[in-house]
Amino acid sequence: MTSAMLVSILMTLIAASTPLLLASLGELVAEKAGVLNLGVEGMMLCGAVAGFAVAFSTGSTGVGLVAAAFAGVAASMIFAVLALSLTANQVATGLALTIFGIGASSLIGAGFVGRTITRLQPVFPAALSDHPILRVIFGHDILVYLSFALVAGVSWFLRRTRPGLILRAVGENDASAHAIGYPVVAIRYAAVAFGGALAGLGGAYFSLALTPMWADRLTAGRGWIALALVVFSAWKPGRLLLGAYLFGAVMTLELQLKAAGVNWLAPEVLAMAPYLATIAVLTMMSLGRKTGRLDAPACLGKPFSAS
Repeated sequence: MTSAMLVSILMTLIAASTPLLLASLGELVAEKAGVLNLGVEGMMLCGAVAGFAVAFSTGSTGVGLVAAAFAGVAASMIFAVLALSLTANQVATGLALTIFGIGASSLIGAGFVGRTITRLQPVFPAALSDHPILRVIFGHDILVYLSFALVAGVSWFLRRTRPGLILRAVGENDASAHAIGYPVVAIRYAAVAFGGALAGLGGAYFSLALTPMWADRLTAGRGWIALALVVFSAWKPGRLLLGAYLFGAVMTLELQLKAAGVNWLAPEVLAMAPYLATIAVLTMMSLGRKTGRLDAPACLGKPFSAS
């Protein structure tokens, strides 16, 4: 394998893994607070269409990223009002949010289908970002570097800061946290909003960086893989980083095999690989000595009422 081919594989891997890492990291924070939001796919689609529409209209991908984050937060607030304020079933509400996101993105994006924009540009100068070797480190856009920074920041926040410890306490025992005087619902609102913002940015990565264009259901089920990654990581940010890149490698398998001239596998089988890997990983974890359920926050998915 030549160095140029290796660099190309690594660049593709990083690009494929970044939206997974962003979306799953946001969901990890929400679940650490005791909220199970299955609407990640819907929030990603809302962020993808909002980011593309604004970037196409304004000519600025930076403004598009801001719009995508706000769209993800807005979608997450629909879930928060229903699940946290009205104590609706979190599983059913999350599924409804995904259906809403699919429909809303199709409606809003109908006028943008097939349109293209200038993709997100690398952060560093061309001398570094276009270098045959150094571009593996310096040839990425801002969301790639932001995803690494967020992994470190979330890990530090949850383990080393007082607000992070409070958030974890809310997820482990909401009644005790409320008795001490912590605003459980407000903390969960903030965690859900953070998760929505990162899901929106993860969705926008598809329409502003990977493609960059709009197509219906652009995220292609990546939100469900992000949910599985949280379980795979046992709710640990560092392990989540490794998991996102592992699943990113599986997702790029089809491209790499085609580039290597392997054509005896049907494209449909290769396209199924990430989802088959998701099922396999969750199955192995459930059969292991220490299951994901035992690692989950104790109050995950359980409704809370201050009364």
